Order: sequence, then structure tokens, then C-alpha cells
Amino acid sequence: MKILGLIPARYASTRFPAKALADIEGKSMIRRVYEQAKKSSALDTVYVATDHEAIAKEVETFGGRYVMTRADHQSGTDRCSEALEKIGGEYDYVVNIQGDEPFIHPEQIDECAGLLDGKVELATLIAKVHDADELYKDGEVMVVFDKNHNALYFSRHTIPFVQSVQKKDWMKHQSFYKHVAVYAYRTDVLASITKLPVSSLEKSEKLEQLRWLENGYSIKLSETKYDNICIDTPEDLKWAIKKIFKA
Repeated sequence: MKILGLIPARYASTRFPAKALADIEGKSMIRRVYEQAKKSSALDTVYVATDHEAIAKEVETFGGRYVMTRADHQSGTDRCSEALEKIGGEYDYVVNIQGDEPFIHPEQIDECAGLLDGKVELATLIAKVHDADELYKDGEVMVVFDKNHNALYFSRHTIPFVQSVQKKDWMKHQSFYKHVAVYAYRTDVLASITKLPVSSLEKSEKLEQLRWLENGYSIKLSETKYDNICIDTPEDLKWAIKKIFKA
């Protein structure tokens, strides 16, 4: 089985323009993501999929591989689909590694890839929520799943709702899980889901994986024990550098 690792990296970002090129203790963000992805034992090849020459040149400087994609993609999944078409090759799966997670654990990529058996259509990671602040964090994507670890629903709201129990006591009665955005797609499924129209649930939650569920695709989940640091703003980056390098 051949697995392609793709790191979507767009240049424009409302909250943090050119963040892929941001310096993190002497290395660019995109370089750190790439180097972490290369440590995964599951990936046969790793490419950065970008829409800007500046990012492409940066990847060249550290000897990485890249592929140029359009600038008008609405999601990393769409960018991965175009990148796969351009790269070619007989890949069975694509793993989408977020371009703004410079400290991603290679083990997380391996965990997601470990679900892939040829039958699995889509896969991603989840992590158990351990404290109330995390449970009610604004924008945290939560997930519920069946007994076989197939996703039932993703939401930006805390799910499931615990009836007749005060919110402060919910975690005493129910386990909660958040989404960790490492995605794997079977290559034929990737080509199909990127052609689907935006769904009603996707419009409401602004979560593309709901489009896949609404159209009958199955998303297999694996629980990870590793925590992720996602860089959305310059403030996030300052906090991350302090946490990782200055502690």
C-alpha cells in the first residue's frame, strides 16, 4: 500500500498572512511541518501543496518536494485533490497534514495511517477531553462516534448534550472527544468528495467533513494521546515558541 503525505500551505491568511514562512527558532513553519512529516514511517512520499512561489522557494531551500496548486481552493482537501492529480503515481491513500502545526507528532500520522486497509474510505484522529476549559473552548470541534469508531457527527458545539445535569458536572457522567485534524483519504474517495456540492450541515457548522457524512461516506477514527498546537495567529506563535523552546 502506497501513502502520499500532503501538506497544504496557502500564502494568504486573514489572521496570519504568510504564516507558512514565519520563523520558528531559525526554521520556517513549513519546514518544521515537513520535517515532522518526513519522520513518519507510514508515508512513502511527502509534498508541500502550495499556491505561492515564495513558499515553493522556501521548500526548495531545505531540499523538500512541492507542487503548485491554484489559489482559489476553499479547503485543504480541495488542494490535496489537485496536488494528487498533478503528482500522479499509484497511491492508495493521501494523508493531509496541516501546514500550521509545526510540532505535529509523527506518531499521529502513523496512527491515522494505521487505520487504512483498502476498505476504509476516510480517516481522522480524535483526542479525549480532560478538562472543562477545553470542553467549552470556543471553536473547539467535538465529535461523537459509534461503537466501531466511525464518526456520527462533528460540531463546534459541545456534544453530546447531557440532559438533567449541570454543565459543570457533565464530565462526571460522559466522556467527550475533540477532533484532531489529520485526515486520510482513499484516493478514489478524495476525487469524489471534492466534486460534491456544499451540504446544509456543512454550511451551518463550517465543517467540510459533514458534507462527507451527509453523502454517506464513512469516517474511521483513531484516538491519539498526543496534543497538537495549531498556529492561527501571531499570538499563537509567540505562545507556542514560549511553551516549546522557553519552558
